[in-house]
Formats: sequence, C-alpha cells, structure tokens
Amino acid sequence: MEAEAHSCHRLPGKTSRKRRRDEINGDMAGEQAVKVRRSTVGLTDPAPFADQLEPVTAPYVRVSMEEACQGTPQERPVRVYADGIFDMFHSGHARALMQAKGLFPNTHLIVGVCSDDLTHNLKGFTVMNEDERYDTVSHCRYVDEIVRNAPWTLTPEFLADHRIDFVAHDDYPYSSAGSDDVYKHIKAAGMFAPTQRTEGISTSDIITRIVRDYDVYARRNLQRGYTAKELNVSFINEKKYHLQERVDKVKKRVKDVEERSKEFVQKVETKSIDLIQKWEEKSREFIANFLQMFGPEGALKHMLKEGKGRMLQAISPRQSPNSSPTRERSPSPPPSFRLPFFTKTSPPSSPHHLSGADRISEDDD
Repeated sequence: MEAEAHSCHRLPGKTSRKRRRDEINGDMAGEQAVKVRRSTVGLTDPAPFADQLEPVTAPYVRVSMEEACQGTPQERPVRVYADGIFDMFHSGHARALMQAKGLFPNTHLIVGVCSDDLTHNLKGFTVMNEDERYDTVSHCRYVDEIVRNAPWTLTPEFLADHRIDFVAHDDYPYSSAGSDDVYKHIKAAGMFAPTQRTEGISTSDIITRIVRDYDVYARRNLQRGYTAKELNVSFINEKKYHLQERVDKVKKRVKDVEERSKEFVQKVETKSIDLIQKWEEKSREFIANFLQMFGPEGALKHMLKEGKGRMLQAISPRQSPNSSPTRERSPSPPPSFRLPFFTKTSPPSSPHHLSGADRISEDDD
C-alpha cells in the first residue's frame, strides 16, 4: 500500500534544508526560477472544529487507494487524517500538512491535535497550551477540519466516527507506552500514507536555540518591559544583564566611532589620491608646455631666430638690382687745404677808401 501511495502522488525526497530553502527562493544554481501563476485562494475563515460540524447520516464506506489516486467525485473527497502536537507551529508542520493535502487529487484534510494532559503525560511539557495549538493549526491554509483532544492511538471507532480513509504521517516508527509503533495497525490495514519530514526544523530544535542563547533572550525581554519575576530571573542575574546591556551599548558606540573613523580615513585617502592624480596631470601639462616653449626645438628658439634675421635685414643696406643702370659720377677735384697762417686776407674795402678810378667805374655802373 505504501508503494501505491508513492505511485499515486510523488512526495518530495529527503533533501538538505539549505537546498529546499534555495528551491523555495528560486536560487537553484544554473536553473531559472519557476514562476507561479497568480491566484487568490479566497480563504477568509479558519478551519472549523469537528465537534461543531453537522453530523453526516450517510453510511461510511472507505475509498480504496486506487479510487483515491484516480480521483473521486467532488462531493466525495478522500478524507485524510494527520495528527500531532503542533507545539510552536513552524514550517515543518506546515509542510507535513501540505504533503497530506496533496496526496490525492480531491482531499479533505482532517488534523487531530492532542490535548495538554495527554501530551504532558506521554511526551513532555509544551510551550503553547492546547487552545493556542488548536487555534494555530486552524489557520493553516491546508487544513479543512480540526479534531480537538485527539487520541494518541487511533482506534477503529475513532476512524469510523470521523469517516477517515487514510492516515498521513512520516514513516519513522513512533514508539509509545506499550507499542513500538503507534501506526503499526494502520499500516497493516493499508490506510497509511507516508509523508516526509522537513529536516533541520522541529519544535525541539527551536527550544534548543532558545535554551542555548538564554541570556540573549532574557536580556531582550527585559529591554522590552518584562519583569525579572515574569522571566524567572534572579536579582543578581537581572543586574548582570543590565550591566551587560550597558557594556554592549558602549561597545556599539565604540564600534560606530571606529566605523566612522574608517569611513573618514577612506574619504581622505580617496581625496588625496584624487589630488595627487590631478597634481600629476597638471605637472605633466606644465612640463609639456615648458618644453614646448623653452626646449631645444621650442617656440622661443624659432622666435629668436626670426627676430635675429629681421634685425640683420634691417641693419644691412639694400643692394640695387642688377638690371638698373649705373650712374657715372664726374671725378671731383681733390679737396684743397689752406694753411691759415700763409693765406693773405685783404681787409674789407669801404666806400671812403675807394680810389678815384673805382668810384668812376661805380658811377658808370
């Protein structure tokens, strides 16, 4: 029968918790995330309790595994029962109920939740009381009906009263007082449909985390207003937690200052690198301009050459062109030199000293 259940609806295998989480988040390496069609389930009310439903008068006839796998009429769903404690309801619980709901095409999932007295006597103390556990499970989307104060061992009368076709649970032997497996007779009757546990998450794991980090959570709740009496914390431990909280605040402030200092140093280093790069660029530009002006083949040398050529051209006389005719100059007599001591100079003649002949000649004129 178990093989038939597996052939009817394939259940997820035992994979690691990290891989399942990656599959849910769509982070499988090398694979594209599968898109899910948008839909609105329309659930607005929690699942009802079995003792609040109207009784069914039709005779109870079980559905075989073959009929359940082929699909039953809409008005006759396959009634699958799953039970548990469901303390601190977590994703492992939800996944188990999801598997039970998906065992057959048309499934009505009934979930039994054990009471506090039964659980404390046979398994251990719970964090949540029975009313809290009933209410939590009733708000799971896969649940169609809740059975409160569910029995630890399923009897034929209980199966008939709730018209149960199959019982869903993980396949590990579940020992109890006087039995090595409480589902042994269910398996023998061919009514057992196995599901898979979600590894890495359980109520015991969650409680272990809290106990391991007890001081952290005690300090957390003290900060949130809970009293030491409510937390069952002694006076000395309360003062110790408050002191630790103050020390942690100081450490956080110091860490914040260090991070800010690191950020400031990084900014200064970044600015310094930028300034050095700009300085290097400007230096290269200045050197290039200097060499362009004053270098061996710089602009200044060409300017000096050009200025020198112009000065020489301005100083040197212009030569007449070869085609213009040359003028012949008459030879000028050599200059005569007279010694001032050997040259006779006649005094200027006045009209009174003129001779008679001279006067006559003047008169004639």
